[in-house]
Amino acid sequence: MSREEKNISIPEGLEGERIDAALSRLLGLSRSVVVGLIEEGEVSRNDKIATKSDRVLSGDFISVTMPAARVEPSLQPTPVEGLKVIYDDADVIVVDKPAGIAAHPSPGWRGATVIGAVIAAGYQVATSGAAERQGIVHRLDVGTTGLMVIAKNENSYSNLKQQFRDRSVTKVYHALVQGHMDPSEGTIDAPIDRHPKEDYRFAVVSDGKPSITHYTALEFFPSVSLLQIELETGRTHQIRVHFSALRHPLVGDLTYGADHTIADRLQISRPWLHARELKFTHPSTGEEIAFFSDYPEDLTRCLEILSHAQQSN
Repeated sequence: MSREEKNISIPEGLEGERIDAALSRLLGLSRSVVVGLIEEGEVSRNDKIATKSDRVLSGDFISVTMPAARVEPSLQPTPVEGLKVIYDDADVIVVDKPAGIAAHPSPGWRGATVIGAVIAAGYQVATSGAAERQGIVHRLDVGTTGLMVIAKNENSYSNLKQQFRDRSVTKVYHALVQGHMDPSEGTIDAPIDRHPKEDYRFAVVSDGKPSITHYTALEFFPSVSLLQIELETGRTHQIRVHFSALRHPLVGDLTYGADHTIADRLQISRPWLHARELKFTHPSTGEEIAFFSDYPEDLTRCLEILSHAQQSN
C-alpha cells in the first residue's frame, strides 16, 4: 500500500513549538508516532530532513510521509484468572487487578485486559469513550496490581471522569523503592512527558505536564524503603518516573533503572507497586465510598524475605 505525503505550512499559532509537538496537533497523530517518523527521515522542513529538536517558524514548509494505516485495537472479551470484582452495583464496578494485564486494548498489546475480563464475566459497562475503552475512567500499568473503578453507565462515566479531572479521587499506592528515602516524607513536584530519546519511557522534563506525588516512608529495610504514596495528578508511569528521577527506582522496575540483583534476591519480576486504596464519591448517591486491597502473593513474599533478612542481622 502506497503511503500518502502531506505538505503543511506552519500557522502563526505554532511559532516556536518543537516540530514533533506541532505536527502532532496538525496531523492528529500521537507525539510518539511523529517522533518515529522524524527518526526515520520521513519529515522534512523547508526541504531539509527535520530533527526532533527543530523549532518551527510561521510559514515553514513541512513535508511528511504519513504512516501506513494501522489496525486499531479491538475489545476482546477474555476471562482473566485472578481478577476479583470486590464491589458491584448499578453504577460502578471496583476490581482488584492482577499483574500482567492491561486496563484496556492498545496498539501493540495482545494480552488480556481488565475491560475484556469484566465484559467476559457478563457485566454491563458504559459505552462512552473509544470502543476499546468502554467504561474505563483511569488506568493501572500492566505490571501494577490493585484497585480500579469502572463505570457501568453513561452518567457514572461522566461523573467519575470529572472526579478524576478535579483530583477529588483519593488514590493511595504502596511501593518498595531502592535505598532509604531521605527525607522520609515529602512531595515530588516535577513535570513529566515522554523521554526525549526513548519513546517507550517517560521522564521528568522541563516542558512536561505538571505532576505531583506525595509520599511517606512506612518502613525501612536493608537497602530498600516501603512507601505510602498519594497521587495528586495521574500521569502515565508517574510514580515510577518520579522515584527513578530521585535515584530511588522501584524494586523490580528495570525499565526505570532498578538493580536486577535486588529484584532477583527478592524474587520479583515486575515493579513493586500496588494500588492499595481508592476513595471516590458515588455517582448516584453522592456518598463517599472507600476500598482497600491486600498485597498479592509476590509482593508479600518480597516483604517476608526482607523481614527475615532484617531479623537475621
